[in-house]
Amino acid sequence: MSDITQNLSNPVHTFVYGILFGGIFLVMSLWNHWKTKREFQRYKTHLSDKLELDARTTQEVTKERARLAQENENLRMQVARLNEKPDNKLHRELEVLARAEKHMMINAPGFAPAWEMAKSQAAASLQSEETGQSFPQRMFRRLLGSSATGAGGGSNAADAADAPKAGGAGVTAA
Repeated sequence: MSDITQNLSNPVHTFVYGILFGGIFLVMSLWNHWKTKREFQRYKTHLSDKLELDARTTQEVTKERARLAQENENLRMQVARLNEKPDNKLHRELEVLARAEKHMMINAPGFAPAWEMAKSQAAASLQSEETGQSFPQRMFRRLLGSSATGAGGGSNAADAADAPKAGGAGVTAA
């Protein structure tokens, strides 16, 4: 036993044991470093793939949104064009009068100023529906995001608002 104790306490043996333990710890730390490096590279690859997919999806959504905005603008222009036809103006005026009459029956039957207010409210509600301000259209716009419906709608809205007033005065005078 004294022989083993002497070997352990010998400075040369202690130095060799220290080098061996240091070498073992060095190999373990290098192994863990390489493992971490490989895992980091795998995460970087995963992140770049995810960013590519997100960019592709964003481009597709942007294209779809632009297509829908263009389609919406085409439909708005088609509605404005159809509203300019004489037959459709008469149907619109009839719709305004029907809505005003319904409103009058509910609120104040036989009262002329209320009748005029009801006609103007009906015309305004019809105008808001045509320009995309009605409740269902607002909900679709919120769900799909803002679109180009507000652009260029000013002149058509003013023309459409003037049409029922002129037509409404002619109908009440007749």
